[in-house]
Amino acid sequence: MQIGAKIYYEKDTGNVIQTVGERSGEVIETTREQDFAVYAALADRVPDTVGMIQLEYGAHAADYAEGGVFTRVDLTTLEPLFTYPDPSAPETPQEPQPALSTKVSTLESESTATQAALASTYEALIQSQQETTSAQMALADVYEQLINMRSELDALKGGDV
Repeated sequence: MQIGAKIYYEKDTGNVIQTVGERSGEVIETTREQDFAVYAALADRVPDTVGMIQLEYGAHAADYAEGGVFTRVDLTTLEPLFTYPDPSAPETPQEPQPALSTKVSTLESESTATQAALASTYEALIQSQQETTSAQMALADVYEQLINMRSELDALKGGDV
């Protein structure tokens, strides 16, 4: 069995109180009441003031691998907010932000949409270019006809004089 991490947080601030790590193998899922009895950080809290989100097993593994620390919950979306170490200033506290893995997924989706829009624009441009070329060829034919008519007109004028 695989059980994702549970994150307990303050409902009014979103600050993380307790993380119950993910588990796999011969494990059982604990209840909220059991977690409040086992973890000191939860035992001191009024249960109604504490929220909890359950993550999928393996969720945010890439974020943790990059040194991300789940520090807060976005109270609007109930999505995790992470802090990441800044190699140039490791002692400087960082502002919690959405998971980098989420940002990467969003950017990949936007990139795919942008590529599709560019491909569509390119096709429209090629179509427009083909139409322009056809119009130019038609104008060249009309111009050639006008020149021929002019020559015929000049010939007729020359023949009458």
